[in-house]
Amino acid sequence: MQPKPTTDIKKECIERDIMLQAAMYRLGNIEQEIQAGYNILRKYPKTITVFGSARLPEDNHWYQQAKELSKRLAQKEYTIVTGGGHGIMGASNQGANEANGNSIGFNIELPHEQTLNGHTTESLSFSHFAPRKITMTLYASGYVYFPGGFGTLDELMEILTLIQTGKTLKAPIILFGHDFWDEFDHFVKKSMLEGFPLITPGDQDLYVITDSIDEAVSIIEQNDRYNC
Repeated sequence: MQPKPTTDIKKECIERDIMLQAAMYRLGNIEQEIQAGYNILRKYPKTITVFGSARLPEDNHWYQQAKELSKRLAQKEYTIVTGGGHGIMGASNQGANEANGNSIGFNIELPHEQTLNGHTTESLSFSHFAPRKITMTLYASGYVYFPGGFGTLDELMEILTLIQTGKTLKAPIILFGHDFWDEFDHFVKKSMLEGFPLITPGDQDLYVITDSIDEAVSIIEQNDRYNC
């Protein structure tokens, strides 16, 4: 069967094809962005990636805990990596900076909300979420998730999936804040594990929920395969 001539194709389909072509053109620099991120990360033997909401103010207790945790980790020569924005990201970069440690911000170019915080010692601005996500999860010594929105949950599910499927090396995943993460934990155990089940027994142990900075630091140190 011969394809229909272009004149019979709906206008919406032509517009979609143009959009697809434009998207492929824009995606052309993904490899370069990953390489640029790698060139930064390879300078630092031990990194901790911290995720969390950009919307939490400085007087929020999770903001203060993120700053203190990052300060403690920086004092132990861990480089703190964040998405470079404000809120939890800014708190984490600030904590590392106040400890005279290394503080990286992998920022994303957005039409609103996301601007680079002033506490990074090195930064890189990404045009696309995909290479930024790859770079932020590239063989860190641990991953810390403070409360956040869709972006934070997206990053959490990404690293859980990579570790669950063996596509990256196992590293500590710390969910900071029982008040926020306990309902997620309940969903994983009751719905995904016991209810249907949709995950393998043991998958629920890939992460730890805590309110303790001391416990978070201890877990990271005790399970650090890159402790050079």
